[in-house]
Amino acid sequence: MQTKISGFLLIAALLVLTAGPLAAQDNDAKIQEEIVNLINKVRKNLLMLTEYGPFDYITFSLARSETGYTVILRGFASRPSLRDAAEKAVKKVDLVANVDNQIEVLPVSPSDEEIRLEAYIKIYGNQSLSRYNPSRGIPIYGRELARTDILGISQHPPMGFHPISIIVKNGNITLEGVVDTEFDKNIAGTVAGQVKFVFSVTNNLVVPDLGN
Repeated sequence: MQTKISGFLLIAALLVLTAGPLAAQDNDAKIQEEIVNLINKVRKNLLMLTEYGPFDYITFSLARSETGYTVILRGFASRPSLRDAAEKAVKKVDLVANVDNQIEVLPVSPSDEEIRLEAYIKIYGNQSLSRYNPSRGIPIYGRELARTDILGISQHPPMGFHPISIIVKNGNITLEGVVDTEFDKNIAGTVAGQVKFVFSVTNNLVVPDLGN
């Protein structure tokens, strides 16, 4: 099973049994309830991390054995402190026997920091996407944000809820998260591609299927 988190947003809880011992008991209501409760607790602990910002993205999956559950953490962290904090937070959850921390810490790069700053301004300051910014649509002014960029924006990330995660690695941008419409997804990808010195943009934004 895998749960994805973007910023402080739960994208999905996919209750897909992935390990043999787990799949063999997929009809056991007690086990299913235990799994759902565990997912919610792990998710809650990750969502409460103050280190989590718009330039980070974490997913987790579970594997069950006779000794308990192993939580496999994956994704990207712009700071080593988030990787460590995520592991510690998950270890506190009851029934978690082990944590396999596969979160990748993104390399320190002045050019990547510049890309993060410009991509943030272009995406969250875009008129069509402004409702996604943590100021509830209030415009983001590049100069004011740039003043906080002395040590790099990933070291002083903007506060608040960010449904679009901007992952930057070696000049490449990957967008993760959830947006309301295909139009919003396409706009985010387009403006990300307008950032100077970006080699590529991978747009993994999800548009929820509401059954319409």
